Formats: sequence, structure tokens, C-alpha cells
Amino acid sequence: MSSAGLSKYGQVPSGYSPEEWEARCDLAACYRLVELYGWSDLFGTHISLRVPGTDHFLLNPYGMLFGEITASSLIKVDQDGNTIGDSDYPINPAGFTIHSAVHMSSHKLNAVLHTHTRAGNAVACMKEGLLPYHQKALTIIPFVAYHDYESVALDHSERERLVEHLGDGRILVLRNHGLLTVGETIAEAFFFMFRMEMACQYQVDMLSCGRELQPPTQEVQDYTIEMGKKLYGKGGTASKNQQWGAMIRKLERDVGTDWRE
Repeated sequence: MSSAGLSKYGQVPSGYSPEEWEARCDLAACYRLVELYGWSDLFGTHISLRVPGTDHFLLNPYGMLFGEITASSLIKVDQDGNTIGDSDYPINPAGFTIHSAVHMSSHKLNAVLHTHTRAGNAVACMKEGLLPYHQKALTIIPFVAYHDYESVALDHSERERLVEHLGDGRILVLRNHGLLTVGETIAEAFFFMFRMEMACQYQVDMLSCGRELQPPTQEVQDYTIEMGKKLYGKGGTASKNQQWGAMIRKLERDVGTDWRE
């Protein structure tokens, strides 16, 4: 295959700009990481990433497992859900509704990650939502918002409400459904999902113990919430997500590099 130049992932196949190929590789890597961490739900969830400099975004082929997805297999769509280019697979229509809502609402929110994990759904079904009982929850609570369940996301009118409820947040609890994270980069969306998923797992574990719980004092809760804003908010020390390179190296060690194909 002829090359269209170089990217941070090596030679760029013909037909892609270096920017699009890097986006494809990053997104394919995220799909493989979601599979590696056990967050996938066969074909039922989805991750999207904007093609840099365009209003197009990339979605998974509806019919490929997350562990099969490669950079070149990702499907490019416009904001009306029209497929750009050829694919043997369709896209998930519910996935288009959810992801297009975010991508159409902001040119800064380039990445959207949606899961149906056991712990995430457990918390999504709890009236109280995420509880402020431990550090993992307290530091992300400033970024968490909630959206009430409206059935399978096929009604495009829901997009307006999804965006309204997300607001300036980075994590949206889809009540009775699952979790959604967004970011300016795929790394930001991934790490917010990692933090939220761990917080949900902690919550499910602590509530299953049948023991009296010891919450932090209100003063400590407030202080830690403010610290979370500084850590993960715009310009915060942990907001640059410089650990993404380490996740790519982990992926290369654990599953190889075929996702770059």
C-alpha cells in the first residue's frame, strides 16, 4: 500500500491524511482498551472521535467486536448519519443519536465514550447516583451530570436534552442505562471513564458489605471536591492526560499492534 506520509503511528496509508490516521489509531486503541478492561457489551456500546478539522466523526462498525476493531475498519459519518466511504457494516443507530448530540453541540468535545458496565449500570439505577464516600468519587463529582432514561436512544429529539443535561460536565450518568464520558481528546474521555468506572465499582462493593459506612466529614468532602476541580479541570495538573502514551504501550504489550491496520 502506498504511503500518504508519516504520523505518530508510523506510515499513513493512502486515502488518509496524517491527522485522520492518527485519530483512527487513537480511537481503535481506545476500543481495544475498553475490551481489555472488560467494559464492552458485545456490540451494544460505542466510542466516537471527530476527524480533526471536520464535522465528521468515526464510529465502530456495528457487527465487529471491540477486540476486532482496527483503524481502517472504523466508519466515518457526517452529522446526518450518512456514511462516508465504503464499509461492509452499518453503524449503530442509537450510537449515532447519542454521539452526534455531543459532536454537534461543541467543536471542542471531540471524543465520546459510552458503556453498559455492571457497576456503571448499578449506580445509574440508584436514586442517589454517585455517593461521596471515597476519594475516587469525590474528585470527579464536580464533573458528573445525570440524564433520565427515555428508552432506547432512537429519537433524535433526545439529543437536545442529552446536551442540556451534560452541560459543562465530562461524565453523564444515563439513568437506567449506563455511563457516558466526553473529552477534547480520546485520552480525556478514556481517563474520565476509568475514574468513573472505578468509583462505581467501589460504590457497589461498599454497599454490598452490609456494614455501617464511614463517610468523610462535610468539610473534607468539600475540600476534596474542590481539589478534584483543580486536578482534572481545565489547566489542572492531571488534565493533560499525558498517561495516554503509557496506555498505548500497555496495549502493545498485551494485545499487539494489529489495531493500527
